[in-house]
Amino acid sequence: MEPNASYGNMQPHCLEITPMEIHKVVPPPHRSTIHKLKSRLKETFFPDDPLRQFKGQPLSKKWILGAQYVFPILEWGPNYNFRLFKSDIVSGLTIASLAIPQGISYAKLASLPPIVGLYSSFVPPLIYAVLGSSRDLAVGPVSIASLILGSMLRQEVSPTGDPLLFLQLAFSSTFFAGLFQASLGLLRLGFIIDFLSKATLIGFMAGAAIIVSLQQLKSLLGITHFTKQMGVVPVLSSVFHQTNEWSWQTILMGFCFLVFLLLTRHVSMKRPKLFWVSAGAPLVSVILSTLVVFASKAQNHGISVIGKLQEGLNPPSWNMLQLHGSYLGLVIKTGLVTGIISLTEGIAVGRTFAALKNYQVDGNKEMMAIGLMNVIGSATSCYVTTGAFSRSAVNHNAGAKTAVSNIVMSVTVMVTLLFLMPLFQYTPNVVLGAIIVTAVIGLIDIPAAYQIWKIDKFDFIVMLCAFFGVIFISVQHGLAIAVGISIFKILMQVTRPKTAILGNIPGTDIYRSLHHYKEAIRIPGFLILSVEAPINFANTTYLKERILRWIEECEAEEGGKEHSSIHFVILDLSAVNAIDTSGVSLFKDLKKAMENKGTEASPE
Repeated sequence: MEPNASYGNMQPHCLEITPMEIHKVVPPPHRSTIHKLKSRLKETFFPDDPLRQFKGQPLSKKWILGAQYVFPILEWGPNYNFRLFKSDIVSGLTIASLAIPQGISYAKLASLPPIVGLYSSFVPPLIYAVLGSSRDLAVGPVSIASLILGSMLRQEVSPTGDPLLFLQLAFSSTFFAGLFQASLGLLRLGFIIDFLSKATLIGFMAGAAIIVSLQQLKSLLGITHFTKQMGVVPVLSSVFHQTNEWSWQTILMGFCFLVFLLLTRHVSMKRPKLFWVSAGAPLVSVILSTLVVFASKAQNHGISVIGKLQEGLNPPSWNMLQLHGSYLGLVIKTGLVTGIISLTEGIAVGRTFAALKNYQVDGNKEMMAIGLMNVIGSATSCYVTTGAFSRSAVNHNAGAKTAVSNIVMSVTVMVTLLFLMPLFQYTPNVVLGAIIVTAVIGLIDIPAAYQIWKIDKFDFIVMLCAFFGVIFISVQHGLAIAVGISIFKILMQVTRPKTAILGNIPGTDIYRSLHHYKEAIRIPGFLILSVEAPINFANTTYLKERILRWIEECEAEEGGKEHSSIHFVILDLSAVNAIDTSGVSLFKDLKKAMENKGTEASPE
């Protein structure tokens, strides 16, 4: 039997270590080393070729296109009309009703003054509206970034013992988060955030949601002395060791508003057209609870309230940035972690809603937009912000057409900062806790976890590591463990590529894995192996040992003759897209090894 005939339609993709017919092949056109390197770098860092729109354009047109590339608002702004504005003003007012109570709540989650949450819902949306490329992304503080920021800074500085220093570190962390995010976009290194796999994010988000919810037991139960640790064990221990501090008035109010918020969320999930029910529920809860406390003087009966909030717009804070000193390492580390998490969430949310409306979101523009709004935000009393999923979903469902909805939301928050601050004086903290619990409960995605279990068991382990790491160790360490395991998985796939013995499907010229297809049969005298990964220095030793072991196992199955019963070894390299110099040496070593075994080999 001729080897080519026995291997059918796979022959053009195979490397045969046998005597074979030599066909004349026309070599590709010659390219210099510099040209090859330039092409490779372009494909790696500029796959979308952002400069293609400038080619062949006059200088004046290039200036216009350049300005539109940097400021996307200049691209769609000239075509903006009153019809679009009617949709954007409705969606902007809707997300403002959600952003105001969430901003106050998330600031408290980060152990920051509540007013900082409103500051962070005013300036960043204005910047994003000018620089961002998403029509649906609603910008502001988010629960996960708030939790991480607060927990990492609390490890070294007490927000109650030294509130000014804590605030300075929060603004400094925001600056470094924005600097890191903008740098990723400018240098087009966005692929770094891809190391946060879907499994990692699902486990991390679920664990963080549980930790965030448990932290709200302080407000929901009216506990005064509460643990500063984030693990589930110290939190529950603190809850049940402080039963003497539980307030039945606080528990009753918290239970009522939590049930109300969860019911409105359920209604909106069942009937998406009623999205405004859950969108307006947090603001309704704040107004009702504030009126109840004011009318009943409940603050004198065990229910804690926010207290007076400072009126006025964002004060400058560039003089508060700690860019040197003993806390520099802390703020850089905090900024890096919160920057990656918030950037991942913002881009994922933007791409999700862009796909629903069939338009493109430029990932690098988003990184620069989110990064710059955090850098500028750190100088205007804002902490880490990004595109929030809950707010963006409301924005999308409310019919937002452009980023003007963010401007409308920002103006609404501005009016609140200037004139409505005294109204929040009697807002109870328990309602803010209920709002946070309702917002983060949607981060627990059980159907997605079940799907990961069905598809890839290793990914499921990664997800569990992220989940249990967050709830039992800490938020940042849980994330680091999951990312480490994900990178280990990638390294294993590179250094231990998948190989398989192929057999013929009877009656066809198709060859498939013997392990996956029971009907596939071996060809006597032939060993047909498939390699399903690039061959490089990291896996050549493994591949050599594995291929020689395949030969030994096949010979043992055929009786262990003195001379090799394998006359031909055929390697299917159809799945191999790259071979380096170590890979070339591998084939030479295999040829020598098989000649020693008596297997026929080609002279080349």
